[in-house]
Amino acid sequence: MQSHPRGSDARVLFSSVFGPYARNDEFGSRSINPMELYHNQVTRLQGEFSIRMFHRSWGLMMIQQNLANPTTLLDFPTREQFAAELRREHYDIVGISSIIVNVGKVREMCRMVREISPDSVIVVGGHVAAIPGIEGMIDADHIVKGEGISWMRQYLGQDADAPVKHPDIVSGFGHRILGMPIPYKLHSPAATVIPSVGCPMGCNFCTTSSFFGGKGKFHNFFETGDELYDIMCGQEERLKVHSFFIMDENFLLQRKRALRLLDRMREGGKTWDLYVFSSANAIRKYSMDELVQLGVSWLWLGLESPQSQYAKLNGADTVSLSRELREHGIKLLGSTIIGLEHHTPENIQEEIDYAISHVTDFHQFMLYTPVPGTPLYQQVKEEGRLLDVDLADIHGQDRFNFRHPAISREASKRYLDLAFWRDFEQNGPSLFRICRTTFEGWKRYRNYPDLRVRERFARELSGLRHAYTGMLWAMERRLRESNEAVSRKVRELRREIFRESGLDARLAAALVGPLMLWASRRERRRLDAGTPYEPGLIVERRNWAPAAG
Repeated sequence: MQSHPRGSDARVLFSSVFGPYARNDEFGSRSINPMELYHNQVTRLQGEFSIRMFHRSWGLMMIQQNLANPTTLLDFPTREQFAAELRREHYDIVGISSIIVNVGKVREMCRMVREISPDSVIVVGGHVAAIPGIEGMIDADHIVKGEGISWMRQYLGQDADAPVKHPDIVSGFGHRILGMPIPYKLHSPAATVIPSVGCPMGCNFCTTSSFFGGKGKFHNFFETGDELYDIMCGQEERLKVHSFFIMDENFLLQRKRALRLLDRMREGGKTWDLYVFSSANAIRKYSMDELVQLGVSWLWLGLESPQSQYAKLNGADTVSLSRELREHGIKLLGSTIIGLEHHTPENIQEEIDYAISHVTDFHQFMLYTPVPGTPLYQQVKEEGRLLDVDLADIHGQDRFNFRHPAISREASKRYLDLAFWRDFEQNGPSLFRICRTTFEGWKRYRNYPDLRVRERFARELSGLRHAYTGMLWAMERRLRESNEAVSRKVRELRREIFRESGLDARLAAALVGPLMLWASRRERRRLDAGTPYEPGLIVERRNWAPAAG
């Protein structure tokens, strides 16, 4: 094991795994691009209508922000760029973060560090650290499971319990809609806020819950609504945002914190949009009025199955709840597991139809997957049902990695694709659905007594009246070729927006629509050719002394 210098003098390099990210190579899977959350596991069969964007390595950004050391962060390097940085500076510590599917790349990056910078201490963290026996798979000095800020502080001789400083994080970048790149200033970017890690609900398949301590365990970086409000005010000013992606597995479960944030928003006259994760039972702790006033504009909601026994769904009528939320302008991303233990070829299509009946704006379908490190993995392993599947293919978007009592490995992929396809065929593109929900919210709240709420929905209508009318115009025409029923629904929504918005919406559709129609056809050709999108290298350096002279 390598030694390390103490204090703030140690030079630290943090890196996500090297690319390419969107194509198969000797280290990865052909069926997943970890850097594109939506296109990978939410809108992936929606073709040219799929929402495309990348997300930064938020965990590494949080750790870097909270160290006094000279640090460099490489996000999305190529192999060559990673090697060049190792030669550019002498780093006492190299920290590598990864999810499980990229364990092969982690192994290669460790080998490269040993070759290029043999005196560097190698620290590996992220979900890859949860793999049983990972110590024998990679040549690292330390493997860190769980929350990494306090670990790195303690390792470097700093105060592990010092208050956490939140970095400025733009939620997504590289946005494309119908194949059109959307400039930063035009897509109403959101900032990311990370109040907590872990999930107290502790579903047996949940990697996040198990990684941060298991059922009932979570770690708050920020205990109060006052702390969150101050962070969000700072991000609003510096990043010029009014939307916030709250990266917390069940944000609404901590009601006291959420309602204190609401109090501060009222006092400050903030018209913020909040995108949050929540369970059905946590949502029911709030009135619709409280959710709307809090600015909840988007909810990620676990649906799973009406026959599942997960605590987060106890007594919940999720179909009625979904309808009610959408009627109040709250966009929903539903999440459903395909291949639960009770699923059979005889009942699984009925379960898929039930999931689709929620008519959520987005729908994530994932295979029931024993991921290394979870209670489900340990259970299936003890039952002797694990299959010999490459770790790069254990991610829930390909095929089973275990013997299911009724569904074969090959059939699992067919049912997963069927769920995505039927949701798209019946409910249409998610881009259309979010426009419809947004418009419903504006109609309900345009005359609401609270000025903050009126202003928020007026701002959302402004987006509908301009770029989104052109998008709807293009979608309507593209869908005529494949789904006339959904094309008519798009046309009805577009015309209703026209009636409420006047001439500017018609002009926007006339100007932007043909361009988006052309771009969508070009995007279709790109998809057919299998051409990927790749994020470029992002380098961030902190606490380096300025060069002399």
